[in-house]
Amino acid sequence: MKKIVKTLVIHPEDKSTDFLCPIYENIPNKTVVRGGISKYEVIKLIESHDRIMMMGHGAPVGLFNRNFTFAGGYIIDVSMVPLLKQKKDNVFIWCNADKFVRQFELNGFFSGMFVSEVGEAYYMRVPNPNQKQVDESNNTFSEIVSRHINKSPKKMFELVMKEYGILAESNPIASYNHKRLYIL
Repeated sequence: MKKIVKTLVIHPEDKSTDFLCPIYENIPNKTVVRGGISKYEVIKLIESHDRIMMMGHGAPVGLFNRNFTFAGGYIIDVSMVPLLKQKKDNVFIWCNADKFVRQFELNGFFSGMFVSEVGEAYYMRVPNPNQKQVDESNNTFSEIVSRHINKSPKKMFELVMKEYGILAESNPIASYNHKRLYIL
């Protein structure tokens, strides 16, 4: 009998990252938290789940806290590392999550700097960005990851790289992001 995997999705409520919601729509046995609970409650949820998915805006030191209580500036930070090290097949999608994952030798699918807004594209010197390209990149990325999220991490990564790579050939935002997707 196959073990039922319980997935915790930590995705702070933020209209600018709602394009990521489709990623976890089709995951069975999931708990989604978008805010309104304390960091202590998040810790308890991490302890009781097998796979942790974290997404939204962030920095090399963690996932920004938008609307969790008693959490400081980050809902996911160094204090969560011991718990995350015990989990397999994690997903870290936020700007510069690669620095967090690599520093603490965590495992899973993760992003480096991920351009999801026109302002970020200008800042990262993506040539001639526009909102249409950003929307196309964001939505296509989420649709592709959603289709493959329940596969093994290695298989998911291979398929995301292949399929999102097709868009990366014609969309400079997707091209930038495609080069910054990883698995460990």
